[in-house]
Formats: sequence, C-alpha cells, structure tokens
Amino acid sequence: MNRALAAVVAAAVTTPVALLAATPAAALSDPAAHPRLASQTASQTAPQSPSTYEELQKAAAAAKKAYDDAFTAEQEGRKEVDATLDALDSESHPLNAAWRTAQQAAEDAADAKAAADRDVEDAKSALDAAGSEAEKAAAQKALDEAEAARAEAVETLDAARAKAKTARTDLDDARVAAVRKYHLVKQALTEAREAKEAADKALAEAKECVRENALTAVAVDLPAKVVAGEPVEFRFRIDNGTTRTLDIDPLTGVHLKDARAETPKVEWSDGSAWHTLKGDGAEHLGRVEELAPGEREDIAMRMTVDAKVAKGDGFALFAADASDAYRPCVLGPMKRYDFEVLPAGSKPGPVDEAKPGKPGAGDDERPGSGASGTGSDSDSGPGPGSGSGAGSGSGSADGKGSDAQGGAGKPVGDLASTGAPSASLPLALAGAGAVALGAGAVFVVRRRKVAADN
Repeated sequence: MNRALAAVVAAAVTTPVALLAATPAAALSDPAAHPRLASQTASQTAPQSPSTYEELQKAAAAAKKAYDDAFTAEQEGRKEVDATLDALDSESHPLNAAWRTAQQAAEDAADAKAAADRDVEDAKSALDAAGSEAEKAAAQKALDEAEAARAEAVETLDAARAKAKTARTDLDDARVAAVRKYHLVKQALTEAREAKEAADKALAEAKECVRENALTAVAVDLPAKVVAGEPVEFRFRIDNGTTRTLDIDPLTGVHLKDARAETPKVEWSDGSAWHTLKGDGAEHLGRVEELAPGEREDIAMRMTVDAKVAKGDGFALFAADASDAYRPCVLGPMKRYDFEVLPAGSKPGPVDEAKPGKPGAGDDERPGSGASGTGSDSDSGPGPGSGSGAGSGSGSADGKGSDAQGGAGKPVGDLASTGAPSASLPLALAGAGAVALGAGAVFVVRRRKVAADN
C-alpha cells in the first residue's frame, strides 16, 4: 500500500477529535444595551462569570504557547511520519522483509501446487492408458500418491497465503498507525490555532475602548472671563456614576483660539505639591485609584494666561478616562468650557462660571487610546495612559458647579452591564503564566461621597 492509500485509510479509520475551543458566550447582563443580543432569552444560555482583562491576557499567552508547541509538534510529526514511511518502504525493514519472505513463500507454494496438479493429470492419463491389471494397479497407486501430494500442496499454499496476508496487514497497519499519529498531531495544531484565535479575539474585544456616559468630568469655579496674567483657581471634578469601581485617569487641556498666543500655564495639585502640564494638548493627570460607584473626586487646578495676551477666546477640555479589572479603556464624555480672555489689569467684577458644552470637531482626542469623537459606544484602541502621578485637591464641597455637571445620562457601552468582554476561556486559562501589566506610579487619594458634597 502506497503512502497516498495509507493516508486515505488513516483518514477513514480515524475518528475526528472534538474541538476544544468554542465560540465564547457573551457575558452581558443587559441585552437592551446591545441590540444584537436583545433577542436572546435567559433560557438560551446560562450566565457565565466574566473573565478579567488579566485573565484574558493570560489566556491569550497560554493559547499562543499551546499553538507554538503544537506547531513544533506538527513539524516534528511530519518528519517522523516521513521517516517511518520511508523505513517501512525499505526492504530491510523487518515488517517489509517478513512480508516479502512470506509473499515469496506463497508464490513458491503456488508453483508447487501447480506442479502437483500436473502430476495428478499425468497420473490420470497413465491410468487410462494402462492395459494389464498390473499396469492399472501401478497407475492407480501413482495417481493416489499424486493426489495426496496435491492435497498437501494445497494446504501448504493456503497456509503460505494466510501468512503472506498477515505479513502484509502488519506492514499496512504500521503505515496506517504512522499516518494516524501524524493526523492526530495535525488535528491538535488545528485545535490549538482555533483556541488561539478565540483567545486573541476575546482579548481584542476587551481592549476596545468603551464609552461610559455615567463617568462624568466637569470644571467647577472656572470663570467665563479670565484676566491675562492673573491666576485662576478652579476644580476638576469627577463623578463615578457607574456601578463599577474604576481607576481614573483625569484628562484635561487648555487652549487659546489664537494660535500665535502662548499656551496658558495650567497646574494641578496632588494635595502636597503643584504639577505643571506640558501644554501641548490634552494630558492625563495623576491616576485616581479605585473610585467606587457614587464617589466623587475633586482635583485642585489653576491656570494663568500669559499677560501679553491682549484679548481673545479660549477653551478648556475635561474628561475622565478609566479602567478596571475587566476593561483597560473606559472613556467618559468630554466637556468643553469656552472662556473669554481679558487684557491684563482688567476689572471685570463678578463673573459667571463657564458653561459646559460638547467638544468641537477634533477636540475629543484621547492620548494613547486612538479613540476620538463622541459617536460609538466602543472605539478600537488600547487603554488610556496612566499619567505620571496621582492627586487630589482638597477643594471644598460647597455644591458650586452643580449646573455645570450636566446630566449623567444612561450608561452606554459594555461597562453599563458587566464591563467584561464577551468571552471567558477556561481552557486557555489553564497553565497560563503571570502577565505583567505596566503601570505608572499610583497614589491612593482622598475622595468624598457625592451625598456628602451636597
């Protein structure tokens, strides 16, 4: 049996191995927030515990290692099956040699049986030609002996053919076993590839940035009119209106509409020292760690417009980027505050607070996230940056700026339900090593309940 036939036989007798990787079930508790899942009923699938982002990273790493190992095993398996088949084809291989010997013995037995058949026919002819009783008796004896010899030749031929058949079966079985072994290795590679693709898909889904309207960022006490050269103090307020505890990366930036004017100096306080923003666009401040649902954080800030600016307009942007165990990239809505710049020395008197509005085109660019705009619930890209430190101002909770907060609105995006990606991969998690998560310096900061601020 040649190799092609051996492969066919192996494929015919091998039961396909059940696939270990299955399409992950969605781990979302609110189908209404996801139209594609709205038609599903509770009876269709049992709820699954969502996998954390770290678990998905471990699963992806484990699946990759399993695939790499399976790939190596397939390469080695291919070499092994080729070597085995080549060896079995060699006349010196014991199984091949045994088959050839048995086959030759069967051919010799067939020749012997044919000769015995001729002897019987010759004996019959001699008996027919015999004349005397003595001649007939001698011819009959010769015929009996010839028929006995033929019967023995038939037995020998049957035994030789059976032995040759067994030897050939042993040789074919060895070929089939070699090909079947490789088939299983190749099937394992296919399964490992499917598991890796599933793990990579789950991780990619978890990496997608989620829009969360309930994570609000507003400016408090930011005046609608700013006098050039005079520092203005205000607060960057963040409210976690979600149902999840989040690590917050406050995002802000101040710009003058006159591109020729020097960028205002903007500082923020961590409670013990002031830090200056680079001023080249929206930037993350220090991380606010573990802001629980319903909690608020105020960060003290101050801004100084260069005294050389005669008059003009500016705007400030505020947003809260966040992450938790399930999502590395959660984006709260961005607010834009427009203000007027007055010449140095101006005495504007009482000034109203700047009012929040929607960001303009190109304003909502998140550093390091690749996410912009206000449209979709999920935008592709890695998580937000973690900033260079963390802080909290000690600002008062006098309720100012409550109008500027705006409505939190109904949460949107995956975080509104579970915050978790759509897949959990217990198989890929098995045996996974620890995966390091990069993080900047994180400080525990003080915060107050929203109720305590009102």
